[in-house]
Formats: sequence, C-alpha cells, structure tokens
Amino acid sequence: MSFTLDDLTEIIRERRDSSAQKSYTKSLFEGGVPRIAKKFGEEAVETVIAALSDDKPALTGEVADVLYHLLVLLEARSISLAEVLNELQRRTSRSGLEEKASRGVSP
Repeated sequence: MSFTLDDLTEIIRERRDSSAQKSYTKSLFEGGVPRIAKKFGEEAVETVIAALSDDKPALTGEVADVLYHLLVLLEARSISLAEVLNELQRRTSRSGLEEKASRGVSP
C-alpha cells in the first residue's frame, strides 16, 4: 500500500471537521488562515535550513511538514490539490522560461 497526497488531503479534511479537541489539524483551522500560513512559513524556513545541512532524515521530515502544512493551507482556502496539479500541467506544457515570461517574471 502506498500513501498519497490525496490520502493526506482526505485525512486533513476529516480532522478539520472532527469534534476532537486534541487534533493539531483542527487547532490549525481554528486559528484561521493567518495561523496556518505562519506555520507553513516556519516549516518552509526549517526546510531550507535542513537542505543546507547534510542530514537527509532531517530534510525528509521537514519536507513532510511543509507538504502537510501546504495541504492544510490549500484546504483552508478551498483550493484542491487537483487545481494545483492542473496549473502545474498548464505551466509545464511549455518551457519554464516561456512560462515565466508570460507572467512578466524575469528569469
């Protein structure tokens, strides 16, 4: 059996709607988008720090934290993982430089 981001998304959705008082996920949603975004940012910084070290398990753990908090943020903003994947598919249908130019972003 393999675990997917879709599986994690479903767990997040279930915990968001749970009545459990000890759910970390529920507490994030109760704090709203500002709390979720802050936690995502903290985890992103910790991922950068771990990436600069030579500690593969630490980086693996931080990336897991980033993915989890990103999916919580998407759920809080009612954006599905499928929408993000569709956007990535649209962007990868041409070169990265072409895609950035279309958004007015310099390489």
